[in-house]
Amino acid sequence: MTQSIDLIDALKRELRTHRISYSVVAKHLDLSEASVKRMLAGGHLTLQRLEKICALVHWDLSDLNRAALDQQSRLDHLTPEQEQEIASDLLLLLVAVSVINGFSYEDLLQHYCLSDTDCIRKLARLDALKLIDLLPGNRIKLRISPNFRWRADGPIQRFFLDKVVDEFFNSRFDQSSEKLLVINGLLSDASNIEMQKKMDRWLSEFNETARQDAGMDMKDKSGTTLVVALRRWRFPLFDKLLRK
Repeated sequence: MTQSIDLIDALKRELRTHRISYSVVAKHLDLSEASVKRMLAGGHLTLQRLEKICALVHWDLSDLNRAALDQQSRLDHLTPEQEQEIASDLLLLLVAVSVINGFSYEDLLQHYCLSDTDCIRKLARLDALKLIDLLPGNRIKLRISPNFRWRADGPIQRFFLDKVVDEFFNSRFDQSSEKLLVINGLLSDASNIEMQKKMDRWLSEFNETARQDAGMDMKDKSGTTLVVALRRWRFPLFDKLLRK
């Protein structure tokens, strides 16, 4: 089952790359769009239908298998040493975060005050760190998995907490593109763990949404940050009121 899911995930990524919608796939298979979504979400596809969808992206089954194997070898996270090198170089961090979010070489030069030399140097360093493959023509191929994330309490996360968090929360969160929710309650250990699992699913949904938008023109997208946190914590001001 895991192998079939890997194959279908690889096929869905290629469909997005070619900007082929589920409605196009449905018409090609003579099915409803809802049926196609269920099949791709559940990982239940006959070999014949798999081959027919592959034909839409000019693949055969061997191409699909190679793409799935390539994805399996991608990184879910960097080592602490790799993160530390990126966190200690602001320009390298800027380029790293940007390419992870889909920036091309041309996008980097267009959006930031980067010289060709500096941009290529930083991309080459990310290639050496195994975050990307820098291909001919300065094309960028990510070597990270869809589940990639920075290490918990790692150098990048600490950089965010030390340098960025105050600026991030310096907002009234009253614009149409902003939202802040704060809630507290009493949870058991089991419920706390369940909430953390749901947070992981939110992360996956955010990444999937970003991948769906990957084919859009850069001018039609904006940098967007989602912060979701959960911890055992109460307002310190209440501590003095606790019964000893």
